[in-house]
Amino acid sequence: MAALPAQIAHAQASSPAYMALLAGVDAAAVTSREALAALPLTRKSSLAAAQAARRALRLGGYAAGAPRRIFQSPGPLYESEPEHEGSDPWRIARALHAAGVRAGQLAHVGFSYHLTPAGAMMEAGLSAIGAASFPGGVGNTELQLQALIDLQPEAYAGTPSLLRILLEKAAEAGVTLPLLKRALVSGEACPPALVAWFAERGVDAYQCYATADLGLIAYQTRAREGLVVDEGVIVEIVRPGSGDPLPDGEVGEVVVTTLSRGYPLIRFATGDLSAVLPGASPCGRTNQRLRGWLGRADQSAKVRGMFVHAGQVAEVLARCGQRGRVRLVVDGELANDRMCLQLEVAEPAPGLTEQLQAALRDCTKLRGEVELMAPGSLPNDGRVIEDRRPVG
Repeated sequence: MAALPAQIAHAQASSPAYMALLAGVDAAAVTSREALAALPLTRKSSLAAAQAARRALRLGGYAAGAPRRIFQSPGPLYESEPEHEGSDPWRIARALHAAGVRAGQLAHVGFSYHLTPAGAMMEAGLSAIGAASFPGGVGNTELQLQALIDLQPEAYAGTPSLLRILLEKAAEAGVTLPLLKRALVSGEACPPALVAWFAERGVDAYQCYATADLGLIAYQTRAREGLVVDEGVIVEIVRPGSGDPLPDGEVGEVVVTTLSRGYPLIRFATGDLSAVLPGASPCGRTNQRLRGWLGRADQSAKVRGMFVHAGQVAEVLARCGQRGRVRLVVDGELANDRMCLQLEVAEPAPGLTEQLQAALRDCTKLRGEVELMAPGSLPNDGRVIEDRRPVG
């Protein structure tokens, strides 16, 4: 956290977008997670809007200085390589090393090299630890299988689905890949059953959580108990729809602050759900751990012709000074939609139900019921809006 004041100051001085967003913020005072939580969130929608409105600044003013490389992700949203210096700008080497990749080995990279940075991210990490890479990319699986047979790489870095396809094709062709023993997979879910499937075929697969905007966020170690957060980022878990941090163990939205000098992102809301695991990893690494990917935080429902978003639920709580676990349940049928705001409260203050009903009506323009519940009554799944109406 010691570098955080300098990071905030650099973002203010070098990024026009943050200069406006953080106007009046005393960077030297932002020395703790509590102080960081007082800053506004940065969302992908904010980046896309800034890029559309400020074409002359290319990345909407969020990049600090002139970007070295620019990539595209769906939206379209354009992103900069995070650093101007260093051989591993996305900090992937640590995840590769935890997966068992070592200097002198060859890794088959099964990520796209077209428009997006995924292939470049892995290649940079491999180079940083002294490993070679083969740019397999996606598609052309027959040619990729031939390269695997000819080159016999020791490792794979890419999506789990492509690795499975390649291993299946190798089995169908009656060929073996005796040196392929380890893999770092990302970009898709890789459930325990698939990890076990890889293990049965001699491949020890580990997962990492990374994005084009932020680089590596967290990675799996040999302990296989959650994902260890990378030392180059600060991770918070907040209530979906708000920027309010949640205690360890509570499921919420993953918010990340990078310490990149080239492309600073302060309190970047990923839209992903996770939770902090208590304690340190049995593998010996002591940094914060995440449970892994637990779904998406972007929640909404259409009620009586009006969209209700998780941010509106957060505003209801803020108006009434509440911070407990909450859920807006929508049910009913045949154009008879009903809303009920369920809130966990240990000791409800007099009139709280009426306050919540009024705030719900003001924030959503819809009437709804309120149910106060004992702490621990609602599931710890990060869901703020639950639509129980029948489909079809």
